[in-house]
Amino acid sequence: MKKQKPLWRVSVATSLEAEDAVGELLAGCFGGAASSYFDLEKQTSLVSVFVETGKSLPARRRPEIAAGLKRIAACGLRLGAGDIEITKVKREDWAESWKRHFQPLEIGPELLVKPSWSKQKPQRNQSVVILDPGLSFGTGQHPTTSFCLSELVRCRNAGKAASFLDMGTGSGILAIAAAKLGYQPVQAFDFDPEAVRVAKENVRKNRVADRVKPVRRDVTKLPEKSARQFDLVCANLISNLLIAERRRIVDRLKPDGVLVLAGILAVEFGEVQKTFAELGLKLVAHRAENEWCSGSFCFS
Repeated sequence: MKKQKPLWRVSVATSLEAEDAVGELLAGCFGGAASSYFDLEKQTSLVSVFVETGKSLPARRRPEIAAGLKRIAACGLRLGAGDIEITKVKREDWAESWKRHFQPLEIGPELLVKPSWSKQKPQRNQSVVILDPGLSFGTGQHPTTSFCLSELVRCRNAGKAASFLDMGTGSGILAIAAAKLGYQPVQAFDFDPEAVRVAKENVRKNRVADRVKPVRRDVTKLPEKSARQFDLVCANLISNLLIAERRRIVDRLKPDGVLVLAGILAVEFGEVQKTFAELGLKLVAHRAENEWCSGSFCFS
């Protein structure tokens, strides 16, 4: 058997308040999902990303990380120590670390998201999504993703959604959950080819490949007028992209549909809400957690 190469672990010691912001910073620097472990005794959070050793030396990104930490502090978040640590770790240590800290996520009695090694049994009639943490993309633990999952369940229970569009699918978690919950058709796309590859693999593992076929697509290149509209549209994108492509996004929503906008910093949410209100959409549900805010919109 071919011996696997070790990984670089890039970690920042910070506060619980700034944990998500630091995670987004590291994810942006290295293109992989960040993990965070909170030390209850020390009241500190260690946020880490794991990088293939075959890629460029992470130490070269230290100035970029330091600059990003200064920006986070300037936004008013309590950064804490802000110490940057770069170490080489065995791949087995990385895998076992995830197993200790990645816990199943339940969205009420309707949906359970869990890693393959979890022995947690689903409740009766509870849909199950199997998703293992990887070097890239999310597992549902981020506040914005969990809000989207909650809205998938809420809209289905309210009888307001049948078809689903996932814009910026990442790991494919939302599209997979939608298929498991009975949405049809389900469409999903992402601009990142690696995200599409990961999403396809997760779709296959969850045995919904006949209903979900993730594709590579750029939201900025979509036709302004869509041939198909959906009952529920989820756009988990950064705020400037949501604002710039608002007409393309809204044109894919049915007149009585629900639009979920996520991945938005709380300080930017007001501008996003105002922009979509100008297109006739009103905020009907939202969640603010740490510095993140997500919302669901319907035509007024």
